Amino acid sequence: MNKRINFKRMAVAASTALVASLTLTACAGGSMNEAGSDKSGDANTIQFWSNHPGSSRDLEEEMIKEFEEENPDLKVKLVDAGSSYEEVAQKLNAALAGNDLPDVFVASDMTWFNFALNGSSENLDELWEKENLNPDSYVDTLREDYNFDGKHYGAPYSRSTTLMYWNTDQLKEAGLPTDRGPKDWKEFAEWADKLKAKTGKPALTMASGDDYLDWYFEGMAWAFGGGYSDDWDLKFTDPKTIEAAKFLQDQVKKGNIEIAKDPTVSFGNGNASSFVGSTGSLGGLTEASEVPFITTYLPGPGPSAPTGGAGLAIPSKISDERKSNAIKFIDFLTNTENTIKFSQKTGYMPVRKDALDDPKEKEFLKEHPNAETSIKQLTENTKPQDNARVFVPGGGQRIGGALDRITLGGEDVDEVFSGVEKETQSTIDSQIEPKLK
Repeated sequence: MNKRINFKRMAVAASTALVASLTLTACAGGSMNEAGSDKSGDANTIQFWSNHPGSSRDLEEEMIKEFEEENPDLKVKLVDAGSSYEEVAQKLNAALAGNDLPDVFVASDMTWFNFALNGSSENLDELWEKENLNPDSYVDTLREDYNFDGKHYGAPYSRSTTLMYWNTDQLKEAGLPTDRGPKDWKEFAEWADKLKAKTGKPALTMASGDDYLDWYFEGMAWAFGGGYSDDWDLKFTDPKTIEAAKFLQDQVKKGNIEIAKDPTVSFGNGNASSFVGSTGSLGGLTEASEVPFITTYLPGPGPSAPTGGAGLAIPSKISDERKSNAIKFIDFLTNTENTIKFSQKTGYMPVRKDALDDPKEKEFLKEHPNAETSIKQLTENTKPQDNARVFVPGGGQRIGGALDRITLGGEDVDEVFSGVEKETQSTIDSQIEPKLK
Protein backbone atom coordinates (compact mmCIF):
# COMPACT_ATOMS: atom_id res chain seq x y z
CA MET A 1 0.00 0.00 0.00
CA ASN A 2 0.89 3.66 -0.23
CA LYS A 3 3.80 5.02 1.74
CA ARG A 4 2.28 8.53 1.66
CA ILE A 5 -1.33 9.13 0.71
CA ASN A 6 -2.25 12.53 -0.75
CA PHE A 7 -5.66 13.85 0.13
CA LYS A 8 -6.88 14.34 -3.43
CA ARG A 9 -6.25 10.67 -4.06
CA MET A 10 -7.87 9.71 -0.80
CA ALA A 11 -11.00 11.70 -1.59
CA VAL A 12 -11.55 9.53 -4.61
CA ALA A 13 -10.67 6.43 -2.62
CA ALA A 14 -13.30 7.45 -0.13
CA SER A 15 -15.94 7.56 -2.82
CA THR A 16 -14.83 4.18 -4.12
CA ALA A 17 -14.95 2.50 -0.76
CA LEU A 18 -18.21 4.17 0.17
CA VAL A 19 -19.92 2.85 -2.94
CA ALA A 20 -18.65 -0.64 -2.20
CA SER A 21 -19.70 -0.47 1.42
CA LEU A 22 -23.18 0.80 0.60
CA THR A 23 -23.65 -2.05 -1.84
CA LEU A 24 -22.45 -4.65 0.65
CA THR A 25 -24.59 -3.27 3.44
CA ALA A 26 -27.66 -3.19 1.24
CA CYS A 27 -27.09 -6.81 0.23
CA ALA A 28 -26.90 -7.74 3.87
CA GLY A 29 -30.32 -6.21 4.43
CA GLY A 30 -29.37 -3.34 6.77
CA SER A 31 -28.63 0.36 6.61
CA MET A 32 -25.41 2.17 7.41
CA ASN A 33 -26.96 4.19 10.20
CA GLU A 34 -28.72 1.35 11.95
CA ALA A 35 -26.50 -1.64 11.29
CA GLY A 36 -23.38 -2.81 13.03
CA SER A 37 -24.00 -1.47 16.51
CA ASP A 38 -22.79 -3.77 19.29
CA LYS A 39 -22.54 -1.70 22.43
CA SER A 40 -23.12 -4.72 24.60
CA GLY A 41 -20.97 -7.83 24.43
CA ASP A 42 -18.60 -9.11 27.07
CA ALA A 43 -16.06 -6.33 27.58
CA ASN A 44 -13.69 -8.76 29.28
CA THR A 45 -13.59 -11.14 26.30
CA ILE A 46 -11.80 -9.84 23.21
CA GLN A 47 -13.00 -11.43 19.98
CA PHE A 48 -10.12 -11.53 17.47
CA TRP A 49 -11.17 -12.31 13.89
CA SER A 50 -8.21 -13.56 11.88
CA ASN A 51 -7.33 -15.55 8.80
CA HIS A 52 -4.02 -16.46 10.51
CA PRO A 53 -1.63 -14.88 7.97
CA GLY A 54 1.35 -17.05 7.11
CA SER A 55 -0.22 -20.12 8.77
CA SER A 56 0.16 -18.37 12.11
CA ARG A 57 -2.75 -19.81 14.08
CA ASP A 58 -0.51 -21.64 16.57
CA LEU A 59 1.60 -18.52 17.01
CA GLU A 60 -1.47 -16.34 17.51
CA GLU A 61 -2.72 -18.74 20.18
CA GLU A 62 0.69 -18.58 21.88
CA MET A 63 0.66 -14.78 21.92
CA ILE A 64 -2.93 -14.76 23.17
CA LYS A 65 -1.96 -17.02 26.07
CA GLU A 66 0.85 -14.65 26.99
CA PHE A 67 -1.51 -11.66 26.81
CA GLU A 68 -4.00 -13.37 29.11
CA GLU A 69 -1.24 -14.14 31.59
CA GLU A 70 -0.27 -10.47 31.67
CA ASN A 71 -3.93 -9.40 31.81
CA PRO A 72 -5.72 -11.94 34.04
CA ASP A 73 -9.00 -10.03 33.90
CA LEU A 74 -9.19 -10.36 30.10
CA LYS A 75 -9.79 -13.31 27.80
CA VAL A 76 -9.24 -13.50 24.05
CA LYS A 77 -11.36 -15.63 21.74
CA LEU A 78 -9.57 -16.39 18.45
CA VAL A 79 -12.13 -16.74 15.65
CA ASP A 80 -11.44 -18.34 12.26
CA ALA A 81 -12.82 -15.53 10.08
CA GLY A 82 -11.85 -17.06 6.74
CA SER A 83 -8.91 -18.42 4.81
CA SER A 84 -8.05 -15.10 3.15
CA TYR A 85 -8.18 -11.36 3.78
CA GLU A 86 -11.18 -11.11 1.47
CA GLU A 87 -13.13 -13.69 3.46
CA VAL A 88 -12.47 -11.76 6.68
CA ALA A 89 -13.84 -8.63 4.99
CA GLN A 90 -16.91 -10.53 3.79
CA LYS A 91 -17.57 -11.89 7.28
CA LEU A 92 -17.27 -8.43 8.81
CA ASN A 93 -19.54 -6.88 6.20
CA ALA A 94 -22.16 -9.49 7.07
CA ALA A 95 -21.70 -8.75 10.78
CA LEU A 96 -22.16 -5.02 10.21
CA ALA A 97 -25.76 -5.71 9.27
CA GLY A 98 -26.37 -7.19 12.71
CA ASN A 99 -24.94 -6.64 16.15
CA ASP A 100 -22.37 -9.38 16.70
CA LEU A 101 -19.12 -7.56 16.04
CA PRO A 102 -15.54 -8.55 16.83
CA ASP A 103 -13.23 -6.41 18.94
CA VAL A 104 -10.24 -6.75 16.60
CA PHE A 105 -10.14 -7.89 12.97
CA VAL A 106 -7.53 -8.36 10.26
CA ALA A 107 -7.87 -5.73 7.50
CA SER A 108 -5.76 -5.98 4.36
CA ASP A 109 -4.25 -3.31 2.13
CA MET A 110 -7.30 -3.65 -0.15
CA THR A 111 -10.06 -3.85 2.47
CA TRP A 112 -9.34 -1.40 5.29
CA PHE A 113 -10.59 1.63 3.28
CA ASN A 114 -14.05 0.15 3.03
CA PHE A 115 -14.45 -0.02 6.78
CA ALA A 116 -12.72 3.26 7.60
CA LEU A 117 -14.58 5.33 5.09
CA ASN A 118 -18.09 4.15 5.92
CA GLY A 119 -17.46 4.73 9.61
CA SER A 120 -17.28 1.04 10.46
CA SER A 121 -13.75 1.06 11.89
CA GLU A 122 -12.34 3.20 14.65
CA ASN A 123 -9.82 6.03 14.52
CA LEU A 124 -6.95 4.51 16.51
CA ASP A 125 -5.19 7.80 17.31
CA GLU A 126 -7.65 8.65 20.07
CA LEU A 127 -7.29 5.19 21.56
CA TRP A 128 -3.49 5.28 21.42
CA GLU A 129 -3.56 8.61 23.26
CA LYS A 130 -6.18 7.49 25.77
CA GLU A 131 -4.22 4.35 26.70
CA ASN A 132 -0.85 6.17 26.61
CA LEU A 133 0.51 4.01 23.78
CA ASN A 134 3.14 5.08 21.26
CA PRO A 135 2.16 4.74 17.58
CA ASP A 136 5.41 6.43 16.55
CA SER A 137 7.19 3.21 17.49
CA TYR A 138 5.72 1.56 14.38
CA VAL A 139 7.75 1.69 11.16
CA ASP A 140 6.60 4.99 9.64
CA THR A 141 5.90 3.66 6.16
CA LEU A 142 3.81 0.78 7.45
CA ARG A 143 1.88 2.88 9.96
CA GLU A 144 1.07 5.55 7.38
CA ASP A 145 -0.47 2.98 5.06
CA TYR A 146 -3.56 3.28 7.29
CA ASN A 147 -3.63 7.08 7.35
CA PHE A 148 -6.67 8.90 6.01
CA ASP A 149 -7.05 12.63 6.55
CA GLY A 150 -4.52 12.55 9.37
CA LYS A 151 -6.21 9.69 11.22
CA HIS A 152 -5.15 6.07 11.41
CA TYR A 153 -7.61 3.23 10.99
CA GLY A 154 -5.30 0.28 11.40
CA ALA A 155 -2.05 -0.85 12.99
CA PRO A 156 0.56 -2.83 10.99
CA TYR A 157 0.51 -6.59 11.60
CA SER A 158 1.29 -9.05 8.79
CA ARG A 159 3.08 -6.75 6.34
CA SER A 160 4.87 -7.95 3.24
CA THR A 161 6.38 -7.26 -0.14
CA THR A 162 6.63 -9.50 -3.18
CA LEU A 163 9.85 -11.53 -3.36
CA MET A 164 11.61 -13.94 -5.69
CA TYR A 165 12.79 -17.28 -4.33
CA TRP A 166 15.55 -19.11 -6.27
CA ASN A 167 16.65 -22.76 -6.12
CA THR A 168 20.43 -22.41 -5.79
CA ASP A 169 21.11 -26.01 -6.83
CA GLN A 170 19.39 -25.44 -10.16
CA LEU A 171 21.09 -22.07 -10.64
CA LYS A 172 24.45 -23.76 -10.11
CA GLU A 173 23.53 -26.59 -12.45
CA ALA A 174 22.78 -24.06 -15.19
CA GLY A 175 26.02 -22.16 -14.56
CA LEU A 176 24.21 -19.08 -13.21
CA PRO A 177 25.01 -16.88 -10.18
CA THR A 178 23.80 -18.31 -6.88
CA ASP A 179 24.00 -15.10 -4.86
CA ARG A 180 21.58 -12.84 -6.74
CA GLY A 181 18.55 -12.75 -9.01
CA PRO A 182 18.38 -11.37 -12.56
CA LYS A 183 18.78 -7.61 -12.74
CA ASP A 184 15.85 -7.22 -15.15
CA TRP A 185 13.30 -9.32 -17.01
CA LYS A 186 15.48 -9.46 -20.13
CA GLU A 187 18.16 -11.18 -18.07
CA PHE A 188 15.47 -13.38 -16.54
CA ALA A 189 14.55 -14.59 -20.04
CA GLU A 190 18.19 -15.46 -20.67
CA TRP A 191 18.39 -17.34 -17.38
CA ALA A 192 15.08 -19.06 -18.06
CA ASP A 193 16.25 -20.50 -21.38
CA LYS A 194 19.37 -21.91 -19.73
CA LEU A 195 17.47 -23.32 -16.77
CA LYS A 196 14.79 -24.91 -18.94
CA ALA A 197 17.43 -26.48 -21.19
CA LYS A 198 19.38 -27.84 -18.22
CA THR A 199 16.59 -28.96 -15.89
CA GLY A 200 13.64 -29.47 -18.22
CA LYS A 201 11.51 -27.54 -15.72
CA PRO A 202 9.97 -24.03 -15.66
CA ALA A 203 12.30 -21.28 -14.53
CA LEU A 204 9.51 -19.59 -12.59
CA THR A 205 6.22 -20.67 -11.04
CA MET A 206 3.50 -18.11 -10.23
CA ALA A 207 -0.01 -18.14 -8.79
CA SER A 208 -3.08 -17.77 -10.98
CA GLY A 209 -5.36 -14.77 -11.29
CA ASP A 210 -7.62 -15.91 -8.47
CA ASP A 211 -4.64 -16.04 -6.10
CA TYR A 212 -3.01 -12.59 -6.44
CA LEU A 213 -1.32 -12.85 -9.86
CA ASP A 214 -2.58 -9.28 -10.27
CA TRP A 215 -0.35 -8.30 -7.31
CA TYR A 216 2.72 -10.14 -8.58
CA PHE A 217 2.39 -8.93 -12.17
CA GLU A 218 2.02 -5.33 -10.98
CA GLY A 219 5.75 -5.20 -10.23
CA MET A 220 6.60 -6.73 -13.61
CA ALA A 221 4.50 -4.10 -15.37
CA TRP A 222 6.31 -1.35 -13.44
CA ALA A 223 9.70 -2.76 -14.42
CA PHE A 224 8.68 -2.51 -18.09
CA GLY A 225 7.66 1.11 -17.56
CA GLY A 226 3.94 0.39 -17.52
CA GLY A 227 1.38 -0.36 -14.84
CA TYR A 228 -2.35 -0.43 -14.21
CA SER A 229 -2.86 3.29 -13.71
CA ASP A 230 -1.16 6.58 -12.99
CA ASP A 231 -3.35 8.12 -10.31
CA TRP A 232 -6.73 7.79 -12.10
CA ASP A 233 -5.36 7.68 -15.66
CA LEU A 234 -5.60 4.05 -16.75
CA LYS A 235 -2.56 2.39 -18.33
CA PHE A 236 -3.79 -1.06 -19.37
CA THR A 237 -3.36 -0.20 -23.07
CA ASP A 238 -0.11 1.69 -22.57
CA PRO A 239 2.49 0.15 -24.92
CA LYS A 240 4.79 -0.63 -21.97
CA THR A 241 2.03 -2.44 -20.07
CA ILE A 242 1.13 -4.40 -23.19
CA GLU A 243 4.80 -5.25 -23.65
CA ALA A 244 4.97 -6.63 -20.10
CA ALA A 245 1.79 -8.66 -20.59
CA LYS A 246 3.03 -10.10 -23.88
CA PHE A 247 6.33 -10.97 -22.24
CA LEU A 248 4.47 -12.87 -19.53
CA GLN A 249 2.32 -14.66 -22.08
CA ASP A 250 5.33 -15.54 -24.25
CA GLN A 251 7.29 -16.94 -21.31
CA VAL A 252 4.28 -19.07 -20.34
CA LYS A 253 3.98 -20.38 -23.89
CA LYS A 254 7.68 -21.28 -23.91
CA GLY A 255 7.30 -23.17 -20.67
CA ASN A 256 9.68 -20.84 -18.86
CA ILE A 257 6.91 -19.56 -16.58
CA GLU A 258 4.33 -21.87 -15.04
CA ILE A 259 0.96 -20.66 -13.73
CA ALA A 260 0.31 -23.11 -10.88
CA LYS A 261 -2.51 -23.81 -8.46
CA ASP A 262 0.01 -23.98 -5.61
CA PRO A 263 3.35 -22.49 -6.71
CA THR A 264 4.88 -22.78 -3.24
CA VAL A 265 4.52 -26.56 -3.40
CA SER A 266 5.85 -26.67 -6.96
CA PHE A 267 8.91 -24.65 -5.99
CA GLY A 268 9.43 -26.36 -2.64
CA ASN A 269 9.47 -29.76 -4.36
CA GLY A 270 12.06 -28.63 -6.89
CA ASN A 271 9.67 -28.56 -9.85
CA ALA A 272 10.52 -24.97 -10.75
CA SER A 273 13.72 -22.95 -10.41
CA SER A 274 12.11 -19.88 -8.89
CA PHE A 275 8.90 -18.60 -7.35
CA VAL A 276 7.35 -15.13 -7.05
CA GLY A 277 5.44 -14.84 -3.81
CA SER A 278 4.89 -12.89 -0.64
CA THR A 279 7.40 -12.52 2.14
CA GLY A 280 4.71 -14.32 4.14
CA SER A 281 5.65 -17.53 2.32
CA LEU A 282 9.18 -17.48 3.69
CA GLY A 283 8.44 -19.17 7.01
CA GLY A 284 6.59 -22.08 5.46
CA LEU A 285 9.17 -22.58 2.70
CA THR A 286 12.05 -22.43 5.14
CA GLU A 287 10.43 -25.15 7.20
CA ALA A 288 9.06 -27.38 4.44
CA SER A 289 11.12 -26.79 1.29
CA GLU A 290 13.13 -29.72 0.02
CA VAL A 291 15.56 -27.47 -1.88
CA PRO A 292 18.13 -24.83 -0.86
CA PHE A 293 17.08 -21.33 -1.89
CA ILE A 294 17.84 -17.63 -1.69
CA THR A 295 15.45 -14.68 -1.73
CA THR A 296 16.02 -11.71 -4.06
CA TYR A 297 14.38 -8.50 -5.17
CA LEU A 298 12.08 -8.70 -8.17
CA PRO A 299 13.82 -7.93 -11.48
CA GLY A 300 14.13 -4.21 -12.18
CA PRO A 301 14.59 -1.55 -13.06
CA GLY A 302 13.04 -0.60 -9.77
CA PRO A 303 10.91 0.16 -7.99
CA SER A 304 9.43 -3.15 -9.08
CA ALA A 305 7.76 -4.58 -5.98
CA PRO A 306 4.48 -3.53 -4.35
CA THR A 307 3.95 -3.78 -0.62
CA GLY A 308 0.96 -5.64 0.76
CA GLY A 309 -0.30 -7.67 3.66
CA ALA A 310 -2.60 -6.57 6.45
CA GLY A 311 -3.10 -4.63 9.65
CA LEU A 312 -5.39 -4.83 12.66
CA ALA A 313 -8.50 -2.69 13.06
CA ILE A 314 -11.29 -2.11 15.58
CA PRO A 315 -15.03 -1.76 14.79
CA SER A 316 -16.30 1.72 15.61
CA LYS A 317 -19.66 0.62 17.00
CA ILE A 318 -18.57 -1.44 19.97
CA SER A 319 -18.46 0.01 23.48
CA ASP A 320 -15.67 2.31 24.61
CA GLU A 321 -14.55 -0.26 27.18
CA ARG A 322 -14.22 -2.90 24.47
CA LYS A 323 -12.27 -0.46 22.29
CA SER A 324 -9.83 0.24 25.11
CA ASN A 325 -9.22 -3.47 25.68
CA ALA A 326 -8.92 -4.03 21.93
CA ILE A 327 -6.20 -1.40 21.42
CA LYS A 328 -4.25 -2.85 24.35
CA PHE A 329 -4.44 -6.27 22.69
CA ILE A 330 -3.33 -4.87 19.32
CA ASP A 331 -0.41 -3.11 20.97
CA PHE A 332 0.62 -6.35 22.67
CA LEU A 333 0.20 -8.47 19.54
CA THR A 334 2.46 -6.12 17.58
CA ASN A 335 4.95 -5.12 20.26
CA THR A 336 8.68 -5.47 19.62
CA GLU A 337 9.01 -8.94 21.09
CA ASN A 338 5.96 -10.30 19.29
CA THR A 339 6.61 -8.69 15.91
CA ILE A 340 10.08 -10.24 16.01
CA LYS A 341 8.59 -13.60 16.89
CA PHE A 342 5.89 -13.24 14.23
CA SER A 343 8.29 -12.16 11.48
CA GLN A 344 10.81 -14.89 12.25
CA LYS A 345 8.12 -17.55 12.17
CA THR A 346 6.16 -16.37 9.11
CA GLY A 347 8.50 -14.23 7.02
CA TYR A 348 6.43 -11.06 7.33
CA MET A 349 8.29 -7.83 8.09
CA PRO A 350 8.83 -6.57 11.66
CA VAL A 351 6.50 -3.62 12.19
CA ARG A 352 8.27 -1.85 15.08
CA LYS A 353 11.28 0.39 14.51
CA ASP A 354 13.36 -0.94 17.37
CA ALA A 355 12.94 -4.55 16.25
CA LEU A 356 15.97 -4.28 13.97
CA ASP A 357 18.10 -3.06 16.88
CA ASP A 358 17.22 -6.04 19.03
CA PRO A 359 20.29 -8.30 19.51
CA LYS A 360 18.23 -11.45 18.94
CA GLU A 361 16.83 -10.07 15.69
CA LYS A 362 20.28 -9.01 14.51
CA GLU A 363 21.58 -12.49 15.19
CA PHE A 364 18.59 -14.05 13.46
CA LEU A 365 19.05 -11.94 10.31
CA LYS A 366 22.74 -12.77 10.29
CA GLU A 367 21.93 -16.47 10.39
CA HIS A 368 18.92 -16.14 8.02
CA PRO A 369 19.82 -13.62 5.28
CA ASN A 370 16.71 -14.62 3.32
CA ALA A 371 14.62 -12.87 5.97
CA GLU A 372 16.48 -9.60 5.50
CA THR A 373 15.67 -9.23 1.79
CA SER A 374 12.15 -7.89 2.29
CA ILE A 375 13.32 -5.42 4.93
CA LYS A 376 15.93 -3.98 2.55
CA GLN A 377 13.55 -4.08 -0.41
CA LEU A 378 10.96 -2.06 1.53
CA THR A 379 13.13 1.06 1.33
CA GLU A 380 14.94 0.32 -1.94
CA ASN A 381 12.54 -1.31 -4.39
CA THR A 382 8.89 -0.62 -3.53
CA LYS A 383 6.30 2.02 -4.40
CA PRO A 384 2.55 2.62 -3.85
CA GLN A 385 0.14 0.28 -5.59
CA ASP A 386 -1.89 1.52 -8.56
CA ASN A 387 -5.38 2.93 -8.00
CA ALA A 388 -6.85 0.60 -10.61
CA ARG A 389 -6.01 -2.37 -8.40
CA VAL A 390 -6.61 -1.15 -4.86
CA PHE A 391 -9.21 1.63 -5.13
CA VAL A 392 -11.52 0.69 -8.01
CA PRO A 393 -14.20 -1.78 -6.85
CA GLY A 394 -13.33 -5.30 -8.05
CA GLY A 395 -9.99 -4.09 -9.42
CA GLY A 396 -7.83 -7.00 -8.31
CA GLN A 397 -10.32 -9.64 -9.43
CA ARG A 398 -10.83 -7.92 -12.77
CA ILE A 399 -7.10 -7.75 -13.48
CA GLY A 400 -6.51 -11.28 -12.21
CA GLY A 401 -9.18 -12.63 -14.53
CA ALA A 402 -7.58 -10.84 -17.49
CA LEU A 403 -4.18 -12.29 -16.64
CA ASP A 404 -5.66 -15.80 -16.51
CA ARG A 405 -7.16 -15.23 -19.94
CA ILE A 406 -3.82 -14.34 -21.52
CA THR A 407 -1.73 -16.94 -19.68
CA LEU A 408 -3.97 -19.98 -19.18
CA GLY A 409 -6.32 -19.12 -22.04
CA GLY A 410 -3.78 -17.76 -24.51
CA GLU A 411 -6.12 -14.96 -25.58
CA ASP A 412 -4.98 -11.85 -27.45
CA VAL A 413 -3.28 -9.44 -25.04
CA ASP A 414 -4.32 -6.22 -26.79
CA GLU A 415 -7.95 -7.29 -26.92
CA VAL A 416 -8.09 -8.50 -23.31
CA PHE A 417 -6.34 -5.46 -21.86
CA SER A 418 -8.46 -3.10 -23.96
CA GLY A 419 -11.52 -4.76 -22.45
CA VAL A 420 -10.15 -4.42 -18.92
CA GLU A 421 -9.49 -0.74 -19.48
CA LYS A 422 -13.03 -0.16 -20.74
CA GLU A 423 -14.56 -2.08 -17.82
CA THR A 424 -12.40 -0.26 -15.28
CA GLN A 425 -13.16 3.15 -16.80
CA SER A 426 -16.86 2.34 -16.81
CA THR A 427 -16.69 1.48 -13.10
CA ILE A 428 -14.88 4.74 -12.37
CA ASP A 429 -17.41 6.72 -14.41
CA SER A 430 -20.45 5.11 -12.82
CA GLN A 431 -19.33 4.61 -9.22
CA ILE A 432 -16.59 7.16 -8.57
CA GLU A 433 -17.13 10.28 -10.69
CA PRO A 434 -20.72 10.84 -9.46
CA LYS A 435 -19.49 10.79 -5.86
CA LEU A 436 -16.76 13.31 -6.65
CA LYS A 437 -19.36 15.67 -8.06
